[in-house]
Amino acid sequence: MSSIDTTASRFSDLDLHLFHEGTHTRLYERLGAHPETRAGVSGCHFAVWAPNAHAVSVMGDFNGWNKHSHWLRQINAGSGIWEGFVPGATVGQRYKFHIESNFHGYKVDKADPFAFAAEMPPATASQIVSLDYRWNDGEWMARRKAANALDAPMSVYEVHLGSWRRSPETPDQPLGYRALAPLLADYCLEMGFTHVELLPVMEHPFYGSWGYQITGYFAPTARYGSPQDFMYLVDHLHQKGIGVILDWVPSHFPNDEHGLAWFDGTALYEHADPRQGFHPEWASQIFNYGRHEVRAFLLSSALFWLDKYHVDGLRVDAVASMLYLDYARKEGEWVPNEYGGRENLAAIRFLRQLNEAVYRDFPDVQTIAEESTAWPMVSRPTWLGGLGFGMKWNMGWMHDTLDYFAHDPVHRKYHHDQITFSIWYAFHENFMLPISHDEVVHGKGSLVGKLPGDEWQRFANLRLLLGYMWAHPGKKLLFMGSEFGQTAEWNHDKSLDWHLLQYWPHAGAQRWLRDLNTLYRQHPALYARDFTHEGFEWIDCHDSDVSVLSFLRKGPQGETMLVVLNGTPVVREGYRIGVPQGGHWREVANSDAPAYGGSGVSNGERVLAEATPWHGRPYSLALRLPPLAALFLEPEGA
Repeated sequence: MSSIDTTASRFSDLDLHLFHEGTHTRLYERLGAHPETRAGVSGCHFAVWAPNAHAVSVMGDFNGWNKHSHWLRQINAGSGIWEGFVPGATVGQRYKFHIESNFHGYKVDKADPFAFAAEMPPATASQIVSLDYRWNDGEWMARRKAANALDAPMSVYEVHLGSWRRSPETPDQPLGYRALAPLLADYCLEMGFTHVELLPVMEHPFYGSWGYQITGYFAPTARYGSPQDFMYLVDHLHQKGIGVILDWVPSHFPNDEHGLAWFDGTALYEHADPRQGFHPEWASQIFNYGRHEVRAFLLSSALFWLDKYHVDGLRVDAVASMLYLDYARKEGEWVPNEYGGRENLAAIRFLRQLNEAVYRDFPDVQTIAEESTAWPMVSRPTWLGGLGFGMKWNMGWMHDTLDYFAHDPVHRKYHHDQITFSIWYAFHENFMLPISHDEVVHGKGSLVGKLPGDEWQRFANLRLLLGYMWAHPGKKLLFMGSEFGQTAEWNHDKSLDWHLLQYWPHAGAQRWLRDLNTLYRQHPALYARDFTHEGFEWIDCHDSDVSVLSFLRKGPQGETMLVVLNGTPVVREGYRIGVPQGGHWREVANSDAPAYGGSGVSNGERVLAEATPWHGRPYSLALRLPPLAALFLEPEGA
């Protein structure tokens, strides 16, 4: 049995202190596998945290996978960190840690929790890699603070890389990061999206989890290529002016033997008590946020993607499941906090610590919470008592909107409050409006498939829904395929049905979304005051009998956009709407235009506001309201 020279540790006393304090945010520079040269000898330094092991070795291609040839040594007795240098170990080789526990005679071979890469699933070994890459996105990085600002336009295209587009020659195989880069960047540029949000790219054993069951918190999945290939994808998107947001999952992790679960013969990353440590809804383990080292692990993972991959934001998954101890549990299946409540106090502290660390080190990015409850101040600063996120998904808006639009138009007047209620709370948080992948799977059907009527009415409803969404206060997120009316439910094993674009309803819907994005980005009234009452004003929210809504969006320099929505397939002639100023108003967008597959009902290029008081305003417009359509008008000269 040979040991490894550890005379030069990668850990300083400060590193150890910060790690055990739970405040280290750069553990990826210390733990894991790092190629280096010592005394003229090339090799690799390995380090792993396994405090309840009595022996740890590293095995791999460099030693014939011999569990007993390269033993690591624990530094600073009691630190729980095992490290060592292996001469000859080199980039490209695979490895695992062999752990012998102090408990139950437990022995196991584990992938490296800090590995920068893994071999192709279903194989589970880690891989020694270098993260060297020559970035070419300096222009984007210099201006991304403005692009990611809360008063900037943000239209996010949510993408699952493995099923967005596949080659017709190999439809059973996803494209790689490099092949996807120009296709995705050019499409987003053409469609006017400002950002993409990628379903988790971190390594995951089960492809059908879409990346939400992660084993490699520092490794982009090998299914689509190497770390440098993923860097190339981000780099290319940045060069085209497209921001990149990653889904990140600190809420739970899978039970796979090679992963984090029961890592050193104990519940190391998770809680030992299943009432705290097992997630019944996803059959996975819950991180122990009260353990300092676990917090440091998660903090380091979050900052790693911002640091090494130039990522512009993190959408944090399943925040509600972190905040509530009784989430998805019945009475008696959970453990109350020290005050007898159901709030997870350790998770709350962690989320605040996470956001403070992100905005401290990367003030030009955003964190976005997927949080589905009424928890207060999710997107408010921690110094005010908030959780510190930059934005929060507005799940209430999404549910109410989809439910409203699913009703036959003849019945919508009885559900009018569903489409108006969101404004009551629209400015309580910095909201992002999501129509995400969760709404087009598990039997829910596609977005256009949820809408009533014949084909013409379904696509008119789709254009109306998107028009309402782009006009409503809040940043936008739309799952791939919804922009052109994908009719089949999303299937992660197949490409989107791009062939549908040969048919007019689909091509028209896509053109409408493209033009909506152009309109949105060109008019500060539609985005600059998303998070304040000053950016929105109802004209009439009470005309439920005919299912018509009208409101103003207002920008910081006096910009004004009038939005009128007709929720029925009836043309309304001479429909009068009060406006704040006279003169001509230009119709700048109409979802019923023939170019989008509509019937062509319009108001011409402009309409004169008459000095006829209406809706408490000194002037009014007599409009033709197209069927199932959204109208956008602005004062001439604006």
